[in-house]
Amino acid sequence: MENKKLTGRRGEAAAADFLKSEGYRIVGMNYSCRFGEIDVIAENREYVVFAEVKTRKNAEFAEAREFVTAAKQRRIAATAQLWLQSNPTEKQPRFDVIEIYGAHGAAKRINHIENAF
Repeated sequence: MENKKLTGRRGEAAAADFLKSEGYRIVGMNYSCRFGEIDVIAENREYVVFAEVKTRKNAEFAEAREFVTAAKQRRIAATAQLWLQSNPTEKQPRFDVIEIYGAHGAAKRINHIENAF
């Protein structure tokens, strides 16, 4: 059984690569503060995106996005607010969820849910 943290990091790297391929610029990875952590911070011409990455082997038990609870959403929003105070931007903030499906974080399928919450 592979280390969950390592699997998560591989999923986050796959999500960052995916966002780059979609024309986003990665401005931060694993940003953390007293409120919580944001997996990937990226931007395009319009948005600064705070992405929560969920890595799962498959969706048999549940869709990965279902693990982004209301409490987790509040922590991400509070963390994003702190990041925005230190990194002012004219861009609209957006909260996305990126689902990575595949064994050990090796992305077999990526589902990018824009404006997830």
